[in-house]
Amino acid sequence: MNVLVIDGQGGGLGRQLVAALSAQCPEAQLTAVGTNSLAANAMLKAGAQRAATGENAVVVNCRRADIIVGPIGIVIADALLGEITPAMATAVCQSSATRVLIPVNHCENYIVGVPDQPISALVAAAVQKVKALCNGEGC
Repeated sequence: MNVLVIDGQGGGLGRQLVAALSAQCPEAQLTAVGTNSLAANAMLKAGAQRAATGENAVVVNCRRADIIVGPIGIVIADALLGEITPAMATAVCQSSATRVLIPVNHCENYIVGVPDQPISALVAAAVQKVKALCNGEGC
């Protein structure tokens, strides 16, 4: 299973996702793509098998992914303080991969009906969903 983790800014959420996925889904091929080099480096240090940076890396790796994981902002152009380009958001949305999106309520995007939860709880829930998908449990 090819799992693509996308994050931006400092890569903190992506770092937590990669670390947890590495531990709980060792069979997954983890690729990390940061919208900037700081985010990509944080995810690589956390255990991603490979990492890349930038818009084209998002576009190319979305084509190859079975599962895409990241904050909900990766599907919204200009999110993450402007780091998500329209091409990045389009690539994520048009990918045939299953998307596991974490409802982070900030940067002018709020998901109504989703209670505020600690990032650690959101990461744990996302990892459990990816683990289920890797084990063929589907949607």
